[in-house]
Amino acid sequence: MDGSYERKLRTSGIPKSMTSTVAICTPIFHSSPTKTNASDVNPRLCFIVKTPKNPSALNCKEIISHLSTFPAHVSLHRNARLYTPFSPKAAASSSVGSTEYIEEPETKVKFQKSLSLPGCSSSLSLLGTGYREKVFAIIGVKVYAAGLYANRSIFSKLDAWKGYSAADVQRDSSLFDTIFQAPLEKSLHIILVRNVDGKTFWDALDEAVSPRIKSPTPVDERALSIFSSIFQGRALKKGTSIFLTWLDPTKMLVCVSSDGMPSSVDATIESLNVTSALFDVFLGGNPVSPSLKSSVANGLAVALM
Repeated sequence: MDGSYERKLRTSGIPKSMTSTVAICTPIFHSSPTKTNASDVNPRLCFIVKTPKNPSALNCKEIISHLSTFPAHVSLHRNARLYTPFSPKAAASSSVGSTEYIEEPETKVKFQKSLSLPGCSSSLSLLGTGYREKVFAIIGVKVYAAGLYANRSIFSKLDAWKGYSAADVQRDSSLFDTIFQAPLEKSLHIILVRNVDGKTFWDALDEAVSPRIKSPTPVDERALSIFSSIFQGRALKKGTSIFLTWLDPTKMLVCVSSDGMPSSVDATIESLNVTSALFDVFLGGNPVSPSLKSSVANGLAVALM
């Protein structure tokens, strides 16, 4: 590093103890990365933050304040690491076939930072990850990891929540209602971490969905029947992906793939009661995966600073 870079480092305000390794944080893909022309003679400096031996001692607010003047955008997430947000330009310049991922820390399952799905008009960005755990005879068993994706334009609908803390975001049901009601694509990517019989998977999902539909109409019952038929007699092996994609509040696409990204849609669900109940299962007041909602809330809070 030449003298000019050393001077920038000394005058940047970053403590010397904070210029190595990684921090406990995870990304949000709200805004595009700042452009740096190839002809720039003074490229922007980026600092990677040192993680203390005791992660709880890490002052994430201090880290964010130091990083805020640089092009990287980060969000807070327990047990996660600091990543560079998805950049189409950077991805295009990388080696052929390489894809950027985020690892869900409890299951070690990797999620793409950005993906394109059948039926969606544009790519979707990862907002947060979590996992689903079932308790059998007082023993918690992880069943699947999950990642929530959304059209990047979703942030234009959330100006009213700028400056909210992660805790406030997580408690505010109206924010998640706004996300659901927005006519923008959102998708929940479920990745199984163990073999599950299709009927067993559906029964567990239906157990959470049906109580949220107080007085099902014939339209609701038809939608649930279609939904159920996707999983009946189907073995869902470890690593199977299930995509639940809301195109708008009344229409949801279901895709199941045992080998990478899906190429087609398995079913279309058209029932406001069913689609809203399913959204509430994961992002409502009593979510089946608290870690997923917490991760999404953390990411949204930082993106809306």
